[in-house]
Amino acid sequence: MLTTIGFDADDTLWQNESFFRLTQDRLTELLADYVDADHLQFQLLTAERRNLGHYGFGVKGFTLSMIETAIEVTEGRVPSLVIAEIMAAGREMLDHPIELLPHARAAVKTLAASHRVVLITKGDLLDQERKLAQSGLGDLFHGVEIVSDKTARSYSTIFARHGTGADQAMMVGNSLKSDVLPALAAGAYGVHVPHGLTWALEHADAPQDQARFFSLSSLADLPDLVANLQNLHKP
Repeated sequence: MLTTIGFDADDTLWQNESFFRLTQDRLTELLADYVDADHLQFQLLTAERRNLGHYGFGVKGFTLSMIETAIEVTEGRVPSLVIAEIMAAGREMLDHPIELLPHARAAVKTLAASHRVVLITKGDLLDQERKLAQSGLGDLFHGVEIVSDKTARSYSTIFARHGTGADQAMMVGNSLKSDVLPALAAGAYGVHVPHGLTWALEHADAPQDQARFFSLSSLADLPDLVANLQNLHKP
């Protein structure tokens, strides 16, 4: 039996990474007199990786990493006006309007009629709550979990709390690293729905020889996949 379906939020149900890319481009322009674009992106990614354990995922940690990178690449000579611009860019990211991805509402609404659907996302609590409220999808979910990171243990806990355990659950998302691999490790189904843009720190290889792994080109195909799995396990 498949009783519970978890959905990732950012870049699965609505756009997110595109705003980070636009802000990175803005940072490149602000620091063009100090460093070339490739080196700046390398330094920024290094700072993000280093700071994840301190600031977690989300816009606020990204903004702090941009400021830290600006200080590093200018050897402490970054103008205060540039720091102000970086902070303003971070605030704008926290205010950006929500743009649902194709078929997101239809997929969640269809599956909510027959299964328990749970939003499972990571990042800053206030920002994720804001995005969910603006998405108009909040009333469709039976539960919402905003976690600091997605691990096999967190999926096991969440699917036990909101459903009948990970072995009767499915996780759907755009990130192999965060949405699929740890869900599979917990015993759930893992469904990858790729997005055109993926943060470098979320890259991972697709699992091999995993009977519970599926990849779909669109959320439009998800209800049929769930129905087929249900039919397959009918007595």
